[in-house]
Amino acid sequence: MSSWEESISKVFHRFRLDSIKSKILVFALFATLIPSLVTTWVSYAENKRSLTEKTTEELQSAGIQAAREVDLWLKERLYDLRVFSSSYEVSENLERLATAPARSSERLQALSRLKEYLRSVQEPFADYEELLVFSSEGRVVATGERRGGTGDALETGGTGATISVLPQPFVDSVLVAQTAHTKAAWDSALGKPVMRIAVPIRAADDRFLGALAAILNLETVDGILARFVPGTAGEVYVITEAGNPIVSSRTASADLQHTEPTRATVAALFDSTVKAVSYTDYRGEAVVGTGARVPGMDWAVVAQIPSSEAFAQVARLRNVSALLLLALLVGVGLLAYGLGLSIVRPLNRLTHGASQVAGGNLAVDVPVLGGGEVGYLTEVFNDMVGRLRKGREELASINETLAAQNEKLERLSITDGLTGLYNHRHMMDTLTQEAQRSRRQQHPLSVILLDVDHFKRFNDTHGHQAGDEALKRVAALLAEATREVDCLARYGGEEFLIMLPETDLAGAAEVAERIRSRVASEPFTVGRNYTTVTLSVGVAEFPIDGDEPTSVIACADAALYRAKREGRNCVVTARETSIEVQKEA
Repeated sequence: MSSWEESISKVFHRFRLDSIKSKILVFALFATLIPSLVTTWVSYAENKRSLTEKTTEELQSAGIQAAREVDLWLKERLYDLRVFSSSYEVSENLERLATAPARSSERLQALSRLKEYLRSVQEPFADYEELLVFSSEGRVVATGERRGGTGDALETGGTGATISVLPQPFVDSVLVAQTAHTKAAWDSALGKPVMRIAVPIRAADDRFLGALAAILNLETVDGILARFVPGTAGEVYVITEAGNPIVSSRTASADLQHTEPTRATVAALFDSTVKAVSYTDYRGEAVVGTGARVPGMDWAVVAQIPSSEAFAQVARLRNVSALLLLALLVGVGLLAYGLGLSIVRPLNRLTHGASQVAGGNLAVDVPVLGGGEVGYLTEVFNDMVGRLRKGREELASINETLAAQNEKLERLSITDGLTGLYNHRHMMDTLTQEAQRSRRQQHPLSVILLDVDHFKRFNDTHGHQAGDEALKRVAALLAEATREVDCLARYGGEEFLIMLPETDLAGAAEVAERIRSRVASEPFTVGRNYTTVTLSVGVAEFPIDGDEPTSVIACADAALYRAKREGRNCVVTARETSIEVQKEA
């Protein structure tokens, strides 16, 4: 053997490709894979590049337009504030407040007119949470009082306003730049993102009298952002340079306060020269987005769409290419496989059968074709598999018998022998689990406790056998009147307990009344006569009436006993019971 043949043989042996079938398969797969993968990759890369450029252009357009609209919105609010501050009502009354004696009628009249004016101009604008007038010393003197209670406190020296004293840098900014604003921040009292802006108030002779400030509700910006949402699942939102989201076209402002993009992502989004950035947003979703600065602010408007939507076309191309490649591989593989089988068919059948047996499949019967050593080996193999199969069937039969016995014992351990309903122990276990689920998911859960009225008298009159029949009849009616998800149990004696998941007190009360009415209206046979029984029913809801399974049952029990006191054959809820207890106290 030549050296190159020996080297190739070692390579095939190293990768366990010694058989003729394996060598044919490897050749066919490589001849198919290499040109197909190269062509697919080039097409995929070109399409992704083109789609990335298109997506970047759309996102940048949406972000820039939204940023312009947000900037225009801010300028309009400042313009409105300047118009308000230039009003004769503001400047004249503020000047009178500065010169009039404390608590004089003139001062009170000026304060009243100033507050009335602020209310009148504030009311039509949802963007303004509150308008405030500050004196030249920077102290608040009047407010529009949309949230109430500020004006009276101001006159006596107190303040209920969001800002009681303007910081000196804020005053200086108003004097120098004729406007001032604070950073956007979350106002926990309002439950909204807000920003404070101010403009100067001047007298007719251009003297500085104070400032008119406004608390802007930034949630109104989401209507602007919604007009520029890209794609079908896109989002436009505003973030600060520190990376704090302010308002979004898709997510509530309160939910944004607990999120923050990574610093690197924020820096890239604020860089207008950077193309679309791929990152994980504050919801943990893979997205593609761009940022556009809002002029004069430390804000950027981010326009983003999910990566799955942005590259859907590329994904489709990738999937189609993968399917075509797979189909090609399957076709070539089947051809090579058939050629290999035609060469080594007898041994291949036996090898395949042995691998199936090793994997646990004993339904193997290798056909015996021809004689010789391979034929004899195939017969021995089939005989061995037959013995194994028979042994496994016998073992499976034994296991089925044991499983049926265990299932019967389990069923007997959790059911009541007379009624066929669940017993007390199983009901308490189930109620404990359902209460934990209800508390975890904050879903309603109610229980109904039912007691057969005058059951002892019924037993004494008709006999214990008739009493047992009455209990079984009541149990059958309960099963018919409840859902499959509800849990029914014989709680003890003539008492029954029903657990209703996903049901509040009102819904449980309706079910209880339906059951009570049906039991009372359907007679059953006792001996040769027909008779009926009635139920007293108590209803309670977890965790409102009781925060533990035992306590909610106790509340239902208290309601049941009130039903008995009120004449039986009626339904009483735990809330009615608690009200009655308070009245008695």
